[in-house]
Amino acid sequence: DVQTGQRVGLVGDNGAGKTTQLRVLAEELELDEGALIKSRSDLKVAFLRQEFREDMREGRSLKDEFTSVFSEVADLEAQYAKAETDLASAGEDADAMQDALNRMADIQTKLDTAEASSIDRKVDKVLGAMGFAPSDASLPVSSFSGGWKMRIGLGKILLQEPSVLLLDEPTNHMDLESVEWLENYLIEQTIDLALVIVSHDREFLDRVCTKIVETEQGVAFSHNGNYRSFLKAKGEREAIQQRRYDQQQKQIKELKGEIRKLSKMESAAATVRSKERQLKEMEEGGADHVPRPYTNKRKFAFRFPPAKRSGQDVIDLENVGHGYGDTTLFKDINLGIERGDRIAILGSNGAGKSTLLRLIMQREVPRTGRAEIVASNAEVQFFEQDQANVLPLDKSVIETMEDAAASTDYVYEQLRALLGKFMFKDDKVNDKLSTLSGGEKARVALCRMMLTPCNILLLDEPTNHLDIAAKEVLEEAIHNFPGTVVIVSHDRFFISQTANTILALEDGELVVYDGDYRTYMEQNSQTKEKVEGRYIEGLPTIQSAKRLEQPRESDEKVKKKKNFGGKGGPSGNKMKGIKNAKRQAALT
Repeated sequence: DVQTGQRVGLVGDNGAGKTTQLRVLAEELELDEGALIKSRSDLKVAFLRQEFREDMREGRSLKDEFTSVFSEVADLEAQYAKAETDLASAGEDADAMQDALNRMADIQTKLDTAEASSIDRKVDKVLGAMGFAPSDASLPVSSFSGGWKMRIGLGKILLQEPSVLLLDEPTNHMDLESVEWLENYLIEQTIDLALVIVSHDREFLDRVCTKIVETEQGVAFSHNGNYRSFLKAKGEREAIQQRRYDQQQKQIKELKGEIRKLSKMESAAATVRSKERQLKEMEEGGADHVPRPYTNKRKFAFRFPPAKRSGQDVIDLENVGHGYGDTTLFKDINLGIERGDRIAILGSNGAGKSTLLRLIMQREVPRTGRAEIVASNAEVQFFEQDQANVLPLDKSVIETMEDAAASTDYVYEQLRALLGKFMFKDDKVNDKLSTLSGGEKARVALCRMMLTPCNILLLDEPTNHLDIAAKEVLEEAIHNFPGTVVIVSHDRFFISQTANTILALEDGELVVYDGDYRTYMEQNSQTKEKVEGRYIEGLPTIQSAKRLEQPRESDEKVKKKKNFGGKGGPSGNKMKGIKNAKRQAALT
């Protein structure tokens, strides 16, 4: 049950049905058994889906996007304007005049009931609550980053004034600062609401939730408390279950031994039958059976298919500057990336991380300078946040995978195993892509990318729609990928396992950090304090990235790496090696 003032987190393994539970609560799905009981018939429920961006109009202004929530009021205002026009054109026709006046009065009553006159005030209030400045109101939706669009989505559903708020992966696209803002907002400003949250961000659940409901093997367990107290209670429950299982297995072994001994004695036939009945009740299917505690030990390894080896110099940005309108995102970036580099680009929401990837792919032209992929034999895979838009919507999930794997050695069973890790199981693989949600399409696009031979990976928020198991599959695949990787992600744990160089967009400049995310934390005490302050006892913490030994070339063939520009090293001296530039960054 969910009560006003509670913040309930739904957790469970891949495919446990967490999002399905949200859809049931939103009355989008009917229950096969049981009933959904509401405290009152007019209870208003609002649902922020993972795919909330699909409902936005990129060309609409921020304020108009918020105001679009009140579509019924907009329709009434259009009807009122039509009645006014009819009144003006009625002339001396008394009946037409009276009809127009009657309609205007009726519509005005409806507008008053809907509190139409207060809409501007409500919108401005929520805009401010979501962290937008008054000057942002006229900007187009397209000018905001993914993290800020999440705030737009949240603000729109709050304008519906719901009693129950359902949030599906609300921290997707958000940097740490924005996640902290969301945590504080939900804790402080939703006291009069009931919240139900699905999130793979366990630290977020720990800070926000007052109740955790876990679904495991089709059975739901409810715990009052935050995530870390839930983990403690779960550990105690599993320990008790393990002891009960072990004790019964010992009893079963002893019973079987006694039955074998007594079976040789004719006078013990009745005792044997009694012990056999006792044994039957203890074994699977019996009333006294204690099942083995569930543990998911299945491991799945996947590798990108082999591709040609690219040239040594892979990506080159020279004196690059870019921005939109009156805003400059960054300037004077000189960036050289070579084969085998593992780069993560960090920065706050709106700093220009995704823009930098689009410039590299030449989807946009920089205001100044030059950005391009310069490698010979370059085979590029670019996973962008809207990658789902280029999928073959007329095909099924498995057909799309089979097409992608046509030039590889992967067989049907391997494709099914990969899809299973990305939450496509059983008959779900036969669904047409046109029927999938935005999150599901994104996972299909990621699977398809993993089946396509390439030697350069550019990944923009690849983990947004993935659970922990799927992230681990992608991490392992990237770790064993012999090419070049550039990643934009707010997922600190994912970055810590996949990148060995950090580029941070800070105050419009590119700052270079020599080493992985753990090293980056050590050089940024404020970030280190925030990240480590969120750790949950018993769960993984940020560790150093695994080392990947790249194939080595003879010294004669190895070229000097170009310099990373920005604050981290001396811009302009392109013959300076990357490693020297990064060492310089570590000292500044």
